[in-house]
This record gives sequence, structure tokens and C-alpha cells, in this order.
Amino acid sequence: MSIIKSYFESEGLSDMQSPDLTLAGSGPKPASVRQATLNREDLPAWSTSQKILFRIAFVFFVLMSLPFNAGWYHNLFTIDWLHLHYRDLYDIARFSPGLGFLRIPRNSWLSLLGYGNWVVLLVIAVLAGFVWSLADSRRRQYNLLYYWLRVIVRYRAGIGIIGFGFTKLFPVQMPYPSLGLLNTHFGDFTAQKIFWLSIGIVPWYQVFAGIIEVAAGTFLLFKRTTTLGAVMLLGALGDITYVNFAYDGGVHEYASYFVLLALFLLVKDAPYIYRLLIQKKVVRPFYIYPQLNGWQKATRYILKGISLFLFLGVLFYVQYINFRYDPYKQPAVKGVSELRGNYEVQVFRINGREIPYNPLDTQRWQDVSFENWSSLSFRVARPGLLDLSNGGGSPMQDVLRSFEITGTAGGRNAFHYFADTLHNVLYMENKNMAGARQGRFKKRSGKAVKDVNRTADRHAVAALWNADSIRELIMNEKYQINPLAYSTRRDREYVRPVLPKTGQMVLHYRALQGGDRVILDGLDINRDSLHIELTRTHHTYYLTPSTLNAGTY
Repeated sequence: MSIIKSYFESEGLSDMQSPDLTLAGSGPKPASVRQATLNREDLPAWSTSQKILFRIAFVFFVLMSLPFNAGWYHNLFTIDWLHLHYRDLYDIARFSPGLGFLRIPRNSWLSLLGYGNWVVLLVIAVLAGFVWSLADSRRRQYNLLYYWLRVIVRYRAGIGIIGFGFTKLFPVQMPYPSLGLLNTHFGDFTAQKIFWLSIGIVPWYQVFAGIIEVAAGTFLLFKRTTTLGAVMLLGALGDITYVNFAYDGGVHEYASYFVLLALFLLVKDAPYIYRLLIQKKVVRPFYIYPQLNGWQKATRYILKGISLFLFLGVLFYVQYINFRYDPYKQPAVKGVSELRGNYEVQVFRINGREIPYNPLDTQRWQDVSFENWSSLSFRVARPGLLDLSNGGGSPMQDVLRSFEITGTAGGRNAFHYFADTLHNVLYMENKNMAGARQGRFKKRSGKAVKDVNRTADRHAVAALWNADSIRELIMNEKYQINPLAYSTRRDREYVRPVLPKTGQMVLHYRALQGGDRVILDGLDINRDSLHIELTRTHHTYYLTPSTLNAGTY
């Protein structure tokens, strides 16, 4: 029979009048803390409703806390521990609840704003709890099982929020605005984009938010500080959940997941917190946890040590490397140095026909920007399809990192380029992939049509991309960042490069006068020949430059 070690205070005991309290097991115990060793049968019995609710809650929170996705296990067992990428550990920490074989499309009403999987798991838990109640109706209480359920939820919430927090502690989740974004009209941003940019311009605030999240997760890994960790988690992620609803963000489901776990962990302490803070009375908590023997204690210390080492030590290091050399929301590869900056379009010819300056022209480029990394952006007076994702893109390939274009309208276009600096050629790929996918079979006038990047048009330029030179550039991009950022995962992603094929251009460039004048000649996505002459502009932004920049360029 299992032995329970119980540290408790009871108001009815004469030797427990002193308000001088200490944590259970924190050293010599004063008169206010009494120790008793009890058999499980000696503990107070639970009511019928308590037992039914616990059985449902046990099944529900186990399903919510454990991964049931084959991809999660594939990632776990294929990690190269000698050449880690931060995403290897982050993907262990970050998974959404649900059953791998059951996928509810997010654009379906069945998704219930993303919470459809929760409803399915709750229905399963209610059914399982009903069957459990019939099979185990004589059980008096579930104190021991309740303790272990809290352990599962503590570690799930703790490890998950540590992984989430490190992307803020090293500010890569909400990057500082690119030149293209700084040159975009405020009214052309979605509400979500405005919020993300407002955090990106103050990276030290983002760091502060990361410290709170990592601290909350660390506290949750220790039972004595669980309440403090759960309160911090509830406050931090409760705010993030509301912000995502208010700004029409895309991560409300994952944020509210941690709110739910925090609320579960606080259920036990809520009466004590109410009596202490609201009623201003002396609190006498009641703790129950298993008394472990020698090998069980050793196992506990080993597992806790591994968790702390991996998610506070190793993850800290690989996330720092990612911040310095491979920030996952902005391209990691350096752009052509002499091209960096903002430009005005002095001459714009298409198929040999010059188009004079006109801010309303639907073909002429405006506000051209070459970033520090391998991106080019420009504006045309032609509306496009919005990419409404949060800009996460691919953690490996620069061409799929789309933060520069997500949530941005007003005709802003952003292209990633592979630079052949020997022959002065830019192989360019449109970064608005999500927007193109949304409009690929959009109905116009009751007739389904493909998106503006017509297949025939793409093939004309794609022939240049199939040359050995561009393939070599694509495959070698993984080596164009600091060797410290090399990982097996990044290498694996480039075995078969993925080109989204949403619009490709090939442009030859000439940088004159140290890059103050740039001439571009080539083919655009519609096979039209371009001749563009640019003049660098030296604009001073009132916005204070960031003192904490991701990436090394």
C-alpha cells in the first residue's frame, strides 16, 4: 500500500496557532507545521461529484498535455544532438493539443476559432470519465493520482512556456521593422501587424516579456514554487491571449492553452489565495505528495536535471546562436553590401517603353529597398492578396521567411534573392506565398481563375532557375551563415530545396558610385523585360534605431 507524506495545518488543532509558516520540507518545522504519515485509506474521502469531475479532468488534461502526433516523435528520435538547431528542442516543447489522426481544417466552422480539438478531447474525457466511474465506483479518493496529474501539467506548461519565452528573451519573435516596412504607409498594415511592429521597435520590452515567461516556466518545474509560476503564467499568457483576440492575431489558441493549464494548477490554491489576499486571514495549506524511496528519488533528480539542462541550458545556447546568426523570421544570409539602402526610381522601362513617374501607375515601381539581408522590396499602386500569417515561415530557408510581407497591403512586394556576385545576377522569388495560395482559385465574376502569376508566365523565367548555377546557389545558401549556426536540420532541409513558385524574376545589377546609383536589367514574373535606374536616398527616421539587433550582416 502506498505511503503518503502529508504536511498540513488544521485550524482545529491546538498546537497550530502560530502564524509563522514555512514551506513543507524547507528545513526545521515550527509548531505551525505538523507532519503525519498516513495510509491512503486514512485520508478524507472525496464526494461523488469530486471523484467524477477528477476522472474527467484527469483524462482531459493528460490528452491536453501529451503529444499525440507522429511528427513530434519523428522529430524527437531523429535529432542530431551533436549539431542541434534551436527548432529541434523548440518543437519538443511546442505542440498543440489534439489527436494526430484527427485534423480539423482551420477555415472550417468545426474548428470553432481553433478550439475544435479541445471540444473533441473534452467529449472523449467525459465518455472515459463515465466509464471509469462505473468501473471504479468504490474508490474513496484520488489524492495520489491528483498529485501525479499536477506533475504532468506542471512540466508540460513549464517546458512549453520556456521554449516560447526564449524567442522573446532573444528578440526574434517580433523583429525590428525592415526598411520596406518602415517605408510602408501605416494604414496599409493589419491590426496584428501594427501590434507586432510596436513590440519589435522596443526589443528590450520583448526581452522583459521573455524573462517573465522563462521565469514562470522555471518555477513550474519545482513543486514548492508551482503557485508562483502558475500566477505568472496566467498573467503573462492571459494578456497575450486577449491581445491576439483584440488585434486579430493568430496565436490565441496556443496562448490560451497555457492559460488553461495555469488555471488547473491554481484550482488547488485558489481558496488559500482568496483567504489570504481578500479575507486577510491566516492561511493553513494542506499538501499531499508521495514519499519516494531511494531509487525513485534518484530517478526524480535525474529527470529534473535533464529537463533543466536541456531547456534552460542547451536551449538557451542554441537560441542565442539563432538570434546572432540565423533569426528565424528574417533572412540569415547577408545581402549584397553595395546594394543596401533605400532608393528612388529615376527611370523605369518595361519592354523598352519608359513609364514616367506617376504614384497611381500600376506597373511602375516605387520606394525600392534593399535590406541588409537578401531581400528586395518595392511598392506598386496595384492591390495584391494579403498574407495573413504571423510571418513565421520556415526556420531553415530564407526564401520562406515572410515577416517582411505578412499583414502588409498597399501594393508592397517583397522578393528574396539568391545573389550570383561573380556575374552580378539576382535570382528572385516572391515572398508573398500565403497570399498567392489564398487567391490561386479565387472566384471572380462567378468564374474560378488561377492567381495572377500564370503558369505559362512562370515557366519562361523558371528555365533560368533550372540552370546549374542557380541550383548551386540555392544548395549552398546553408553555408553562407556563420558555421556556429550549422545544424543537421538545416542541412536536411536543403537536400531537396523547396521553391514556392509564386513569381520569379532574374535581374542583372550594376552598382555605380559606391551603390548610390543602381541599374537593374532583366525579366519580371510575366516575361516582360525591365530596365530600372535607381538613386539612393538618405532618409533619417525619427524612430530610434534598435540597440538589440538579430542577425549578423
